[in-house]
Amino acid sequence: MLDRAALPRVAPFLAYLFFIFIADMLGRLGLTPHDLRWLYVLKIVVVLGLLCYWRRSYVELAAWKPDARAVAIAAVTGVVVFLLWIKLDAGWMSIGQSDGFDPRDNGRMQWPLVLLRVAGAALVVPVMEELFWRSFLLRWIDSASFLARAPAQASARAFLVTMVLFGIEHNLWLAGMIAGAAYTVLYMRSGSLWSPILAHGVTNGVLGCWIISGGHWNYW
Repeated sequence: MLDRAALPRVAPFLAYLFFIFIADMLGRLGLTPHDLRWLYVLKIVVVLGLLCYWRRSYVELAAWKPDARAVAIAAVTGVVVFLLWIKLDAGWMSIGQSDGFDPRDNGRMQWPLVLLRVAGAALVVPVMEELFWRSFLLRWIDSASFLARAPAQASARAFLVTMVLFGIEHNLWLAGMIAGAAYTVLYMRSGSLWSPILAHGVTNGVLGCWIISGGHWNYW
């Protein structure tokens, strides 16, 4: 069963999924991905609002004393995950087909959309997802009193379940599983949720820059 500590970590993630569901339903009604681009902005605003509302509940984010080595390891991990992400894209490595996110109008870049997309992916999504996948689910699988459980104590079962689920949450499931495993190892070894948040943010940020520079919109 979920306790009160779970809600602040689960609700932002569920809100994010809800907007994905809404976009899918609107797409089935005939709206194009171009029509739904601004829905992403609303999604990020809602998720950010929930994170801010419950900010005092995130005790795992309250204290962080980063050192150069930890930051470097997280950053390198984020870059490696990015490189794997753009390589592991064969047909059998994906679930369905992503509509992508094209921020252009008649070939002209809409920079407000671009900046909001990159900021959402690199700054908001990593916090929301790491609070759910690593801080909550990884530890909750082993103990309902998940806040009292040290990250390093996560069982093999919890590791595998969160890795698989994190993978199939994404279109590129194999890349997603590898990313999930990498972020979890960072969390378990560092004991700080900020390490996977930083790595996740680097992955998404570098991916965003790569998408924009080459027009690889299907990766968004």
